Amino acid sequence: MIASTTPSFETLEQALKHYFGYDEFRPGQRAVVEAAIAQRDLMVIMPTGGGKSLCYQLPALLKAGLTIVVSPLIALMQDQVQALQDNGVEATFLNSSLGLADTRQREAAILAGSIKLLYVAPERLLSESFLPFLDQVHQQVGIAGFAIDEAHCVSEWGHDFRPEYRQLRSLRQRYPQVPMMALTATATQRVQDDILHQLDLRDPFVHVASFNRTNLYYEVRPKQKGAYSELLNLVRQTPGSGIIYCLSRKKVDELTFRLQQDGISVLPYHAGLSDKERSENQTRFIRDDVRLMVATIAFGMGINKPDVRFVIHYDLPRNLESYYQESGRAGRDGEPSSCILFFSYADIKTIDYLIAQKINPQTGEPLEDEQRIARQQLRQVIDYAEGTDCRRKIQLAYFGESFAGGCNNCDNCLRPRPAEDWTIEAMKFLSCVARTKERFGMGHIIDVLRGSRNQKVLQHRHDELSTYGIGKDHSAEAWKILGRSLLHQGLLDETTDGYSILKLNAQSWEVMRKQRPVFVTMPDRKPEARDATLPQRREEAERLFDRLRGLRKRIADEQNVPPYVVFADSSLRLMAQSMPQTLEEFGQISGVGSRKLEQYGDRFIMEIISFCQERGIPLRNAASSAKPQDDASPGAPSLSSTHFYTLDLHLQGLSPEEIAEKRSSALRTVYDHLEKLIEAGRDVDLDALVPPERQAVIEAAIAQVGAFALKPIREHLGEAYSYEEIRLVRARWRSQSTAID
Repeated sequence: MIASTTPSFETLEQALKHYFGYDEFRPGQRAVVEAAIAQRDLMVIMPTGGGKSLCYQLPALLKAGLTIVVSPLIALMQDQVQALQDNGVEATFLNSSLGLADTRQREAAILAGSIKLLYVAPERLLSESFLPFLDQVHQQVGIAGFAIDEAHCVSEWGHDFRPEYRQLRSLRQRYPQVPMMALTATATQRVQDDILHQLDLRDPFVHVASFNRTNLYYEVRPKQKGAYSELLNLVRQTPGSGIIYCLSRKKVDELTFRLQQDGISVLPYHAGLSDKERSENQTRFIRDDVRLMVATIAFGMGINKPDVRFVIHYDLPRNLESYYQESGRAGRDGEPSSCILFFSYADIKTIDYLIAQKINPQTGEPLEDEQRIARQQLRQVIDYAEGTDCRRKIQLAYFGESFAGGCNNCDNCLRPRPAEDWTIEAMKFLSCVARTKERFGMGHIIDVLRGSRNQKVLQHRHDELSTYGIGKDHSAEAWKILGRSLLHQGLLDETTDGYSILKLNAQSWEVMRKQRPVFVTMPDRKPEARDATLPQRREEAERLFDRLRGLRKRIADEQNVPPYVVFADSSLRLMAQSMPQTLEEFGQISGVGSRKLEQYGDRFIMEIISFCQERGIPLRNAASSAKPQDDASPGAPSLSSTHFYTLDLHLQGLSPEEIAEKRSSALRTVYDHLEKLIEAGRDVDLDALVPPERQAVIEAAIAQVGAFALKPIREHLGEAYSYEEIRLVRARWRSQSTAID
C-alpha cells in the first residue's frame, strides 16, 4: 500500500490511471517515481515528450507535504498548473503575473495544506521576502521535495545557462533533509556532471533515457534562391500546427508578413514585441486559434503544446543541443512529426558575428573561452547539416549515445547514396592522428595527409612523418567528409573544450589493425525534395478525429484553457478508432482518468454516437456496460484501447517491430493484437504484413488441415513459413468464416 492521503491506491498503476488516465508507465518512469517516493535525490534526463513532468507530479500526489517545482518561465508554469487542475490535482503557481490579493490567497491555501504542487521561478524562490514563507511552509505543512525543471540551466556548459540557477544549491544547506530532483531534456555528459555538482545531489538515482525520438523525421535542405516557395509548400502540405525558427527578429517579422500575405494563419514571437503581445500570440497558438508561429529561439523553452506537427529551422541553429531541443518541440504527444532544417553558408557568417559579440560587459574584452566553445559548437552543426550518415546517429553521438544508424526516418536513411569502402583511407587518417601525438584538429591532419607546406606543418616537422603527403589523391573536402564520418560512427573522438583536438579510441585501433571496415557515403549536392505530408488516416477515423478535435476546441474555449489540457491528440485518435459508446468503454481510453471521465465522458460519447448515426455505422448497445466488442460479427474477440492503439500505429505504416519498439512491448504482444484485430474484422492491411502469394499458400494449407491448431498448419507448410504469418492469415480465415456463418 502506498502511503498517501485519500484516495489510496494498491499500486502505482492505479494512481497513474486515476490522476492522469494512463494504463501503464512510459519506459523509465516507474523506477524514477519509486525512487522519488523513497525520498532519494534524482537526476532525470528524458527527451522532450518522454514524460518528465509525471516523474515529479505523481510522487507529489502520493507523498505528504508540498512539492515545489522550480520553473524558469511564467507561461510554462501556468500551462502546467492549468493541465493539473483540469485533472483534479491541487496545484498552483506564484509569480509576477499575480496581484497582491491573489498571492495572499494562494499562500493561505498552501499553509492550509490544500495544495500539493507549487510552481515558482528561481528568482522568487530564493528572494529574501519569500524564504521566510518557505520556512513557514516547511514547519506547518512540510516540503515533500524540490523539482528543478530545465536543470541544464544550472551548468555553464549547457545551452541556456542562467546564473540564478546556480544559487539553488543553497536549498541543500537550508533544507538538508528535503530530497531534490533535477530534470532536463538535453544534457551532454559534461552538463550532467555539472548538474550533480552544482546542486549537491547526494547519492542520486540517475536516469538517462534514450535521446532517440523515433516519431520525428529529420531532414536538411539547402536554402537556395527559391527557399521561401519551398517553405510555403511545406507549410501548405503538412497538416497541423507548426513552428518556424529564425535567427533574428527582423527575419521573423519579414517571414510572418510574407506568410500572412499568402493566406497562412501565422503570428510572430520575439523579444521586440511587448510582453502582452508575446503572451497573446503564444496563447492563440497554444489554443489552436492560429496554426503557425514564426519565432526566434527564445520561444522554444516556454511552449507546452504537445501536438506540434512540424518544426522548421529556416536559419541555422547555433549548436546541436539547441537544435535537438527546438526541433523536439515537434511531436511531444508521440505522433509522427517532421523536423526540417534549411542550410545556408550565409547563416554561418551571421552566427559567427553573434559569437563575436560575446564580450565582458565590464571590460569590453572578448570572452575568448566562450567564443571558442561557441565556434566549435557551430562547426558541429555544420557537420550535422553536411553529414551523409544517419541524422539520428549524429545527434545521439553528440549526447554520448551509441546508435547503429539506419533509422529509416531521416533523409539520409530514406534516400541513401551508395556507401564506398574507405577502410584504407581511414587507416591513413587515423595513423596520421597517432603520429601527430593526438594533439591537433582535423584541418591540420588533412594538411599533413595532402602534403601541405604551410607554416604549422613545417614548424612541427610533420613534413617528415611517414603519413605526410599520402593523401594527395583525394581532395581536402573528401578527407573532411571521412573525418566527420569517423567521428559520427564513433571510430574517432574529439575534445569538447573548444579546441576540437582529435583523439583515438579502441575502435580507432581496430580500424588500423584491419579488424573493422569503414564505409563512407559521399554527398549528393542536389538532394531530392521530399513530400512532407504526414501519413493519412483511414477516412472514417480521420473524419471522426476532426469532429472530436472540434468538440475539444469548444470545450477548451468554454473553460478558457488550451485544447490539449482537455485531451491529447493521441487520446482523440484512440477514440476515433475504438468509438467508445459507454462510459466504461470511454474510461478505458489511454489519457482518460477519473476526473476527465466525469467531466467530458457524456459529451464525447454523444458526439461519437451522433457521428456513427450520420455515417450509417452500426451502434453497439449504448446502454451496455460490457467492454468494447467488435460490431463486425458475433463472437468476435473483445478489443480494448490497447488493441486500437496498435491498430492506429499499424495504419500509420509502422511495421510490427516498430510498433513493439514504440510501445515498449514484446513483438509477440503486437502480433497477438494484430491477430485479434483481423479476426474482429478491423481494417488491418494484411498485404503489408504477409505477401499475397504467401497468404494463398497458407490459406490452401488451412483448407486442407483445418484452422483449429497452428502446429499442423506449420508442419504441412514447412519451416519456410513462420507462425506469425500463419496466425495472421488464419485470423482472416476465421473472420471470413464467421461472417459467412
